[in-house]
Parts: sequence; structure tokens; C-alpha cells
Amino acid sequence: MKRFTTVLAAASLVFAGAACGGGDEAESGPVTLRYSWWGNADRAALVQKAIDLFQTKNPNIKVTPSFQEFEAYWQKMATDTAGGNAPDVLQMDFAYLREYAERGVLYDLKKQEGKNLDTGDLLEGLKGAGEVDDGLFAVPVAGNTWGYVYSPAAYAKAGVPEPKLGWTWNDYRTAMEKITKSSGGKMYGGGNYIGTYYNLEVQLRQEGKLLYTEDGKLGFDKPRLAKFFNEGKQLADAKIVLPVEKGVQIKPKFALELDLIAGDLGWDNFMARYAAATKTELKLGPVPSDNPAQLGQYLKPSMLMSVSAKSDHPEESAKLIDFFINDPEAGAILGANRGIPATNAQRSAVKLEGPFAAVAAYEESIKGQLEKAPPAPPKGAGTIEQAFIRVSEELQYGRISVDQAVDQFFTEAAETLES
Repeated sequence: MKRFTTVLAAASLVFAGAACGGGDEAESGPVTLRYSWWGNADRAALVQKAIDLFQTKNPNIKVTPSFQEFEAYWQKMATDTAGGNAPDVLQMDFAYLREYAERGVLYDLKKQEGKNLDTGDLLEGLKGAGEVDDGLFAVPVAGNTWGYVYSPAAYAKAGVPEPKLGWTWNDYRTAMEKITKSSGGKMYGGGNYIGTYYNLEVQLRQEGKLLYTEDGKLGFDKPRLAKFFNEGKQLADAKIVLPVEKGVQIKPKFALELDLIAGDLGWDNFMARYAAATKTELKLGPVPSDNPAQLGQYLKPSMLMSVSAKSDHPEESAKLIDFFINDPEAGAILGANRGIPATNAQRSAVKLEGPFAAVAAYEESIKGQLEKAPPAPPKGAGTIEQAFIRVSEELQYGRISVDQAVDQFFTEAAETLES
């Protein structure tokens, strides 16, 4: 997260003025598109195979790909965009979307919808996820949602019923307490959920609120944050959850993959990482909610694709995005490497196995309660998230009180949003 925040800050400093739009007319002759994305060598091999297929189907378009690891990618993207040398097509992260769109460096893909880009088959919860104000500046290629990954054996050993739709936050806290006590301290019921503001977000959404409002402000007040922090402080004081110092000590590993906790709330695609790191059988369950009719969940784009406003080939660029989100053969090639595919056609074409199959089944089981994704977060959201993590840790260590934690967070958030 510290690296993410540093990159976000660097992007803000490097950006120059808004870019001008590229042409909308396709050239009659062959064109070359530059396409940049983040990932590793394994992903690169799959992406190149998909590009080869695209070029076979579109012989007048040549695609030149490039990739870096996440941090290096955004450092280069900030520099290239500021210098007017952005690639035609670029991979986009939801946390950066508003930052780039509001600076005018992304092309409005609404100009290509119904022509070279079809977004009609996107999963219901992902439709419109790339919109900022009145424009469409990115299209999701994959998505995930919040969930609860847990060990059924740990629940059975403690005599606690496995989580199911309808369980509440009090049920969750009670389950953690029973598991911790029954293990004699060898395993904790869970981590302290106040350590991430996505747990606050899901609680807010269950109440019909948002983490950030449409106009980029905080969607909650100080008393609501105090209530959330108090829940976690009580868990920490009662020694029900993994001690914060232990969680910090084991980084970058996760407590669940080390069998230190019975379950944890997080993005459902983490199931694959956890399953690969432990021999313990794991399952995916729903998040707790005090409002059974509203889980507060949505499909979050795990990554998106955008077109540069400087591109001379917006039509061909849109065709490339259309291929990557809609073509069943492309979906079969890429599988779940970039997350569970964002369209129905590609999900049907992908053969999902093991933890990925579990993720897909989980999302299918709750799809009736998945809501529209929230608006793209405001500029500085990464900095605010980092502040939340730091303040929460200080609270769990006992170095500051709940009231001090709340005041500190709101002060830092206000400074960031106003900068």
C-alpha cells in the first residue's frame, strides 16, 4: 500500500495539463497500436497469444504490447501521459480512473459504443463501472467482490455453524470469539476487520450509504467512524482477533495462509492466493450484514482498459478493447489470469477450476444482491486509504484513543481531498 500511495502521488505531480483528443476517423491503411499493461511473464505469454488471435482477425491492425510490474507501470504511465507519449490502449486501475479522466488524458469511449465497442454483455454490476461524470473512460475486463474466506474445519472444531446468508456482524464477532477461545490461543477467529476501510464501506452500503459521495467527498461522518473503530477496539481489548503486531510482523504474508486465523474478509479473488499457500481446505462465504435484504456488495473492476485521448486510432483501439472483453476465444486464452471475466460470453468460455471455480460459484450465489459499482473514487483515494490503515493500526496498538483516531483520519482526509 505504501508503494501504491507513492506511485499515486508521483502521478499527481508529474501530470501536465489536459490532453487534446485524438482523431475519430479510422485510417484506410494498416495501423499500429501501442498497448501497455501491468503484470508478469506468465500473463505476458497469454496476452501475446490473445494479441496474435486479434491480429489474425484484424489483419489491418498491428498491436505492439509492453508491460511492467504494477509500480513501475504507473510511474511510466504518469511520465508518458504527461509528455504526450501515452500508448493508444492502456490498462487502468479503478483507483486511478477519476484522476486520469478528470485531467483529460483519456478518450471518451461512448463515441465508439455501438460502432467498434459493445458493452452490452458486461455483467450487470459492471455496466457503467468505467464512467466518470458523463463520459465512459474505461471498460472493465474482469471483476471481483467482497467475501469471507474461511476454514470449515476450524468452524467445526469450535462447534460454530458455518457462515451463510443472513448472518449478522454480531454473529461474526461471536464466531470469532468462540473459535479463539476453543483453540486455546493457537488460532484466532479472524483478523481485526477495522484494519481496512472496505469493511467500513460494506457496512455503509448495507445502510444505503457510500464510502465516497458522487462529488468525491467522504460519505460518512465522525460518529459513524467512531462506531466502527469502537467495534474493532473491543475485539482487540478482548484478545479475540489476531494482535495487530502479529499481523504486521508476518507481512507480506497473510494470516489466513499461515493458518493463524479461521477466516478473513477480503476480495474474493484472494481465495486463489490463500488456497495456493495452505493445505487447509477453504471456502467462500457471504459477508455478514445486519440488513439481510442488503449485503452492500458490488462487482469491483479488478482492472479496466482505456484509450488515450492522444491516440490517432480511437476506432481501432476500441476494437481491441471489444476483443479483449467479448471474444470467447480470447476469454478461453486468458482464463482467470486477470480475474473472473467481465462479460457473460467470456465467463461461459473460460474453464474455471479449483479456487477460481469457487469464486465464480460464490459470485453466482449472490448475484441477485450485487449492486452497481460506486462512482470512481476521488483523486487521493489511495492516500486516504493508507491513512486509514495507519490510524487503525495506531488505535489497535493502543497508542491513540477512538476519538483521536477519528479526528486524525478526518483531518488527513480533508487535507488530501482539498489538495
